[in-house]
Parts: sequence; structure tokens; C-alpha cells
Amino acid sequence: MSGLRSDTVPRAGCPVMNLRQTLDDLTRSGYSVCIVEEVQGPTQARSRKGRFISGHAHPGSPYVYGLAGADLEVDFPEPVPVVGVSHSAKGYCLISVIETLKTYSIEDGLTEEAIVTKLRTRPHHHLFLHISLRHNCTGTHRWGEFGEGGLLWGECTDKNFEWFDGSPADGLLCKVRDLYGLDKEEIFRNVTVSSEKRPQPLYLGAATQIGCIPTEGIPSLLKILLPSSCTGLPVIYMRDLLLNPPMYPTALSIQESCKLMSNISCPIPEFTVIPATKLVKLLESKEANHIEFCRIKNVVDDVLYLYGKSDLNPILQSLLDPTWVATGLKIDCESLVNECRLVSHRIGEMISLQGERVQATSSVPCIPGEFFEDVESSWKGRVKEIHTENAIKEVERAAESLSLAVTEDFLPIVQRVKAVMSPHGGPRGDITYAKEHEAVWFKGKRFVPSVWGGTPGEEQIKRLIPATDSKGKNVGDEWFTTEKVEVALNRYHEANARAKAVVMDILRGLSTEMQIKINVLVYSSMLLVIAKALFAHVSEGRRRKWVFPTLKEFDRSAGSTLSWENDYMEIVGLSPYWFDAAQGNAIQNTVKMHSLFILTGPNGGGKSSLLRSICAAALLGICGLMVPAVSAVIPHFDSIMLHMKSYDSPADGKSSFQMEMSELRSIVTRATARSLVLVDEICRGTEMWKGTCIAGSILETLDNIGCLGIVSTHIHALFNLPLATKNIVSKAMGTEKVNGRTKPTWKLIDGICRESLAFETAQNEGIPEAIIRRAEELYLTIKDAQTDLEKIDGAKGHRTHQSGITCLYDRSDCLRPEGNESSSFENVSIKGTDIDALTSNGLSKYEDDHAPHDSMKFRRLCVTNEGCGESSTSSSHVMSLSAERQRLLQNAGRAVTIICQRKLNELYVQKCIAALAEISCVTVDSKEQPPPSTIGTSSVYVLVRPDLKLYVGQTDDLIGRVRTHRSSEGMQDVPFLYVVVPGRSVACLLETLLINQLPLQGFHLSNKADGKHRNFGTCHLTLEGSALAQ
Repeated sequence: MSGLRSDTVPRAGCPVMNLRQTLDDLTRSGYSVCIVEEVQGPTQARSRKGRFISGHAHPGSPYVYGLAGADLEVDFPEPVPVVGVSHSAKGYCLISVIETLKTYSIEDGLTEEAIVTKLRTRPHHHLFLHISLRHNCTGTHRWGEFGEGGLLWGECTDKNFEWFDGSPADGLLCKVRDLYGLDKEEIFRNVTVSSEKRPQPLYLGAATQIGCIPTEGIPSLLKILLPSSCTGLPVIYMRDLLLNPPMYPTALSIQESCKLMSNISCPIPEFTVIPATKLVKLLESKEANHIEFCRIKNVVDDVLYLYGKSDLNPILQSLLDPTWVATGLKIDCESLVNECRLVSHRIGEMISLQGERVQATSSVPCIPGEFFEDVESSWKGRVKEIHTENAIKEVERAAESLSLAVTEDFLPIVQRVKAVMSPHGGPRGDITYAKEHEAVWFKGKRFVPSVWGGTPGEEQIKRLIPATDSKGKNVGDEWFTTEKVEVALNRYHEANARAKAVVMDILRGLSTEMQIKINVLVYSSMLLVIAKALFAHVSEGRRRKWVFPTLKEFDRSAGSTLSWENDYMEIVGLSPYWFDAAQGNAIQNTVKMHSLFILTGPNGGGKSSLLRSICAAALLGICGLMVPAVSAVIPHFDSIMLHMKSYDSPADGKSSFQMEMSELRSIVTRATARSLVLVDEICRGTEMWKGTCIAGSILETLDNIGCLGIVSTHIHALFNLPLATKNIVSKAMGTEKVNGRTKPTWKLIDGICRESLAFETAQNEGIPEAIIRRAEELYLTIKDAQTDLEKIDGAKGHRTHQSGITCLYDRSDCLRPEGNESSSFENVSIKGTDIDALTSNGLSKYEDDHAPHDSMKFRRLCVTNEGCGESSTSSSHVMSLSAERQRLLQNAGRAVTIICQRKLNELYVQKCIAALAEISCVTVDSKEQPPPSTIGTSSVYVLVRPDLKLYVGQTDDLIGRVRTHRSSEGMQDVPFLYVVVPGRSVACLLETLLINQLPLQGFHLSNKADGKHRNFGTCHLTLEGSALAQ
């Protein structure tokens, strides 16, 4: 292991069994490794072993040599690019090159904070800095000492990097070609998507303060967006989406996809996802094995499944634009579907698929079956038998010859040994499989007769010779063979080697065919990654009672007149994203913002939480995702900038105030009339009066820009400044008096709050009482002095500056708008839907907005290719069941539909439910899962176990319940059917009714005992007109 170049000398070895784990450990640590393997085959004693360079491994690109013949799957990590950073008049530029995919992308016009954010969140193999970074805004070579460049320099000083020159893109590609030993003519494809009208990448402060970048003590928005069961590539996609918000049309496409996903009632595929680097690496190196080809077929079949289902086809159409943005590949729907059909058909012709008849290994008398299974399993079951018929026949003939040789040479000896075997040290011997040497030999002790008398077996004993390994060394004193057996054994191994070579040729030939389809495969895989991520997000969003915002474009532009009708953000019932609003433990706030807010409030009053919540909701909205609110109107901001408390940076020699000014510089220089700016506790790290004036000047600048946003502060002297502002509005976090003590309400109100609750906060955190008493005394002296100044100025009451900010001098703790007498606000919490309660008639009334129906409907939602122009068996995502299980599903569905509909009719007649609900029975096959619309909805389900027994249950979270069932041993592929019913009480009633009624119709239940202690469903129902024969 000596690096990437092939002319270096190997210096170390590694056991084969530990090779992949060792390589994974090395590449995760950032190392590049050259792998040298031994030439396989027999060697002469004392001769030098033959070796060759079999491949390279580096971060993001694991070792794949020999994978085509292996019966395992390689886990590919996230692609790790080579990164270059340069600077120009437009701003910073980030160039990413992925050697495995032979692609590069350019992101230009970035801020310093955006560059640092990308470097922190995107692992990179090598970092190159362009010489344009050596000159900062002062024109000196001391990069990072003054102003711009300090944050990036601090990020890069503890990393290994190299300088490069020339054109940034071409210069970096030359470095990559040299680094990986590629030809100078190697072509890299530019996958850059135009950044015009695309929002700025998320700023470093915002990314850390809402947990897009893992930060200690900060709740992670990324973890809350998706269920805990969703991992891997979908999580990476959602992270990249939040860090790089999409253009307005793409955001609309994502939102439209999510809305469609939220409303469908048909099953959805499991979404097979494969990293793009894995596809390219395996196909280009021709090391894709049968497992990977099956996964590739699953990918294209999932795309065809989406296309063939009328409910899912619109989702596929709306995902095309986000997939283009993610891959840089633009493929229309018809071309995508046609190419997927061709790929699916070709792989189906060549590869043995899951569920097909297993190719049996050879089986002959006298030889352990494990021997044939170990030898032949290295190639059997990989490709369809029709392509290897001649090789299989040759192996069978060789196995028969081996059986004949073993029978003639070993069996008489075994029979002789058994005839004279004694428990007290007599002869022992048998035909044994030597697993380590892949051989069948005779293993025995004390079987040679002391006197030769011509008895049976003696002639065979005389022909025995010591067994040797591949290097000619004796295996041991107990192992024996004959020349005839060795010839037959070698013939059998040679036949297997030829058969394996045939299979490898077929697999590598198929890899060559698939190389021309690589763009379609990469595109399809990314489309499924996005679909899986969005389906998971919608499921979690529905569970948390989040909503889809109204996303609209900004009308305002820099210097234009403020449009109060169109340019605003309104979020009703906003909850902190880290609280589960569905559990009713969140304080809601309503924010309607036409301009900049200046926010005051006490310590612990919720200012920082409100800013984080608004930032997260706005970011989710412009990405097309669901938001934690009751309703929302969110404009498509061109940037979202959140600045929270700053800390010093000793490595850069900067104080906390310097760091704050650096971040605020980026905000005020990059903000536009279409930006959202959120600043928490502005200018708190310096002398009060000068800090107040800086804060006031920044407020004037932001007001003049015309952006939306909030600036929170404890600097109440700001309201005494003659600020030249027009549109700033004063807001406060409310307080109330409880038992004579002032406490926060965490509610946003109009006005200014001058109460900080500083003494109470200090006391609650354990500051000694004596210190607090002294602080109160000192505060009174300052307060009296301020009162004297107010009397001199005649400033009692209130006055309004030209700024438009009302300066209030009332002595109350928190001033509110006129007409708001009370300081107490009712807390609003989010509560889940009340559970239907049973009444004396059995059920409470159930309110339903749908008109009653008299008809009953049973829907068999199987996989079809509706509208595709081909039969489903040739090109769609086919997930067939055995005939017996499918018949059982159909019969059970018919019975469930009739039983449940009749019971609902009965409840409607008794006026136990307000409207007659129509039963729709949905079947979910083994490779499907329920849609997100089943979350938070009561349903009754019937699961078909492998033993063909039924399991009946009810739940309000069908996706989670099915996941639990399928995680049990032997239950991974069980199908089931379900019906959505009006309320949990009805679900419980129907569950018990089915448990008691289905056995009467001839069905076998695994949980029949669950209905013994319940009062419903014990009467017999006849099912006229239904064929329920099992």
C-alpha cells in the first residue's frame, strides 16, 4: 500500500479476509491506497510469488476489484470530491470535481460565509486554493489579517491544502488528472446548473443555528424533517437542499410532489436507491455482480412503477425538474421510461432474479453435499440457466466422474474400516470434505492391515498416497488420496473454473452494455432518492401536523416602492420546529411581516427561539417543504441570513465583537429587498453607546434596503436615537404578572418591552443572593439618575421621531398597543384530534364532510402498466404473489369489505355515525408500503403471514405498524390489505368484529384470541353473494 501511482513499490501486506475492512478504515481517514494482489494459481516451491496492481481506493471510491465474482454487496460512501476555491470580482468560487463520475461543477458569486459552510458540510479528498486568494481587500499579501478573508483563512489553516494557478476550472482539472494518474485528455463533464434566480446558499450562521450543520446544543432541523428510520442518501439530499435552496420553479415542483404524496391512497414502492458513484464505478470497471444488477433492475422498475400508476404518474412528472437540478442531466419523461424499459428487459433476460427457481448444485452419493455447494455457489444462480447450459452439463459430467473415482478408490476402504471398527482404538476412516483445500479426500487412522491377506479393501489401501496442498506440501498424516481421485478432482475444478469464466464474461458483457445507459441510471437513481426523501418528509410532516405554505414570488426589487399587498410573510400558529406540535406542547405565535421588526423582550422570553423558528419555517418554505405552522404565506427569498450570538476566534486573533462585525458586514453588503434578515441581540459585545449607534446605523441600512426581518436587542437606548427609518415596526415578547412576579408569556405582541428579567434569571441560575441584592441597589441609582434626566428634558410620556419608531417612556414593564389592557395572554398549544368516545349505543357520532354512499367498493391496487403500451409482465414493477396467497388476499379483501360495510351501514342506521362511510379495501404487496396519507388516519389492516394465516389489527400509523411487522424474522415480504375508517373507536370495533367473523368464513387467524375479551362482533353475519371458498 503505497499511494496512487503504479510505479511505486508495495511495502506492506494485508490478509484477504481483512482487506475490505482495512481499506474502509484507511479511506475514511483520508488516505489513498494502492492495492497489490497475488496472482492466483499453483506456484513452484520456493519461487517468488507473482503480484500485480489490482486497483486504487480513495475516500468516496472503495476497492471493487473481484466484486463481479463475489456474492456480496459493497457499501459505497458519499462521493468525496476534490475542491478548489478561488476569488474574483463576483465573489468566491467553489469548484467540485468527482473523479469517479468524471464530473465537475462551478458555484460562483458566493460569500465568504457560504464558502465556509460548504467546506464544513462537504467532505473533500483534497483542497486546492487559487492564488487569487492571496490578495485580500486591502491589496496586501497578508491574507485574513484585515476584513474579508479572515473567516475562510481560519477554516483553511488547520487543513492540508495546495496552491494552484491559471484558469480556476482548467487548473483544478489538471491537478485532478495528475493526482489520480489520468490521461491528460481525460474528459470531465460540466454538470453546473445555472444559479441565476437561485437563492444564495444558506449562511454559516443560519446553518449552524438551526442545526443543518451539527452544532452542540442546537436542535437539528435535519433530524426532525425525516423519520428516524430514514437514513443514507435521502438524508444527504435533504441536507443539500436546505443548504442550497432551489429556484422558485423547482421549489414549486418539490411542493407539488409533496402535496400529491400527501393525498394519494395507493401503495408506493420501497424505492431502491444506489449511489451514483457506485453505479459508475462498478459499470466502468466491469465489476458489477448479479446482486448489483438486480438492484439496478429494481431502480428502473421503480421508475416504471411510478409511471404506470395513475396516482403516482403526476409525482414522477413533478420530480423531473428537481432531479435535473441535482444531477445536471435533463431527460424528458418519455425518454426516461423507454430507456428504463430497455434496461429492465435486458437485465431480466440475463440475470437470475429473486424469486426465480434456484439452480441446484450437483448431488452424488458418497461425497458430502457441502463440497459441491461451496464450489458451485461461486457461479451458479447468478445468470439464467439458459446462458450456461453447456457449462452446467460439463460440470455435471465432471461431478459424476469424481463420484465414480471416489466410489471405486475410497468406498471399499470405508466399508472395511466400518466392518472392524472398535470403540477402543480400532481403525477409523471416512470420505471427508477438506474445506480449506476444496477437496474430497480419505481421512483415517490405523486402517492399514498389519498382515496382508487379500481381504476386501486392501488393494485400494495400497493405492493411497498422502494428500498435498496447492504448493505440494503434505496436508497431514490423516489425509490420503489416489491418483485417480486427484485427476477427477482437478477435472471437476477445471469445469467449474470454465463455468465461472462463462458467467463472468456474461456479467462483464452486461456491464459494457449498461455503460451507454449510465446517464439514465444515474438520473433514475437520484429521482428515487428524491422521491424517498420527500415521501419520508411528508409522512413525518403529517405526523407532526405541519402544513404546506403558500409559496409566492417577490414583487419588490431594490429601490422599488414597498408593496404591502404582495410582499409580505405571514405565518399563523408558528411553532418551534424542535417541539412536536402534534403532542400539544408548543406555544404558537402569529407573525405577519411587511418590513423590518425591532424586537425587545426579557431574557428567556423567547426572542432567540422565535428567530430560529422563523428562519426554519422560511427556509423550509422556499425549499418547497412543509412548515411547523397552522398556515403560512412565504415569499421566495433570495437569501435567508440568521445571525445569533458570536464567539471569539483565537485562531484568527479576533474578538467576539470582531466576529460579529464580520458577519454583519456580509449581511448588510449582500442583503436585498427580497432577503430575510434575522439578527439576535445586535452589537452586544462592545461599549454601550457606540454599540448603540452602530446598531442604529445598521437598522437604517436594512430599512433602506427594504428587506424583511427581525433585529432583536436589549439596547433600549436605540429608541432614543433620531433614526432616519420609514418602515420599522416595534415588536416585543410579552410578559405577565403572576403572584406579583413578572414572567414571560413567549407570545409576540406589538410594542416595546423594557423588562429584561435579568435579576430573576441570575437568581434562577444560582448567582448568590448577596450579589443580586447589591446589583439591585446599583440599578436603582442608575434608574434615579435617568429619571432626573427625563425631567430635565421634559420627556414624560411619548414622542415620535422622524424614523417612525415610537419612543415610549411609560414605566410599565412591557408596553403594548393602544387598547390592549391586559398583560396576560392565553397560551395556544397544538392538540391532536380527539379520539371518538363510545356512547351508550356503542359509538359517538362521527362528523364526516362526505355525502353518504350506498355502494361498496373493493380496489385491488396491483402493479400495472396502465398507459405504457406494454404488458405489465414485461416492463413494469412486477411484485407478484404466489397463486395461493393471491387468492387468499382477494377472498380476504372481499370478506373484509362486506363485513365492514355492513357494520358501518348498521351504525349509520342507528345514528351512531353521522355519515355513511364507503369502504375501500386497498392491497399492499410485498415490495410496497402504505402511502403517507395513512398517518394520523384510523385504519384496520389484515396481514397475510407466510403460513397463510391472517393477522387482524388497527392503528393510526399504518406505515410504522407495517414496518414493525416486517422487521420480525421471516416477515420481511408479507403482503396485507387495509381499510380507512372514521375514527379509532370504529377501528377498534371493526377489528374485533373481523377477528370473530373471519374464522366463521373459513379463514385461519393467528391472533384469534385477541377477540375473546371484547364485546363486539360475536354475532354471526352471513355473506350472501360472496365467494369465500378457501
